[in-house]
Amino acid sequence: MNMSDKELYDEMCRVVGKVVLEMRDLGQEPKHVVIAGVVRTMSANSKIQRSELTSAAMQEVIRALGFEAK
Repeated sequence: MNMSDKELYDEMCRVVGKVVLEMRDLGQEPKHVVIAGVVRTMSANSKIQRSELTSAAMQEVIRALGFEAK
């Protein structure tokens, strides 16, 4: 699958938005280190099937927040 930069960016925004909204609902402050940790944990869960686009977006979010993706 060949993804465009726009598709990747849009999916990154969707992933981060979902995390931030869920954190807010739980009463947590959405700091970048916490967001990266949540996305890293989500990414490590192999029980959930994700599209190539979502997996790539999650890795880019982790990298963009200043953390190396595992």
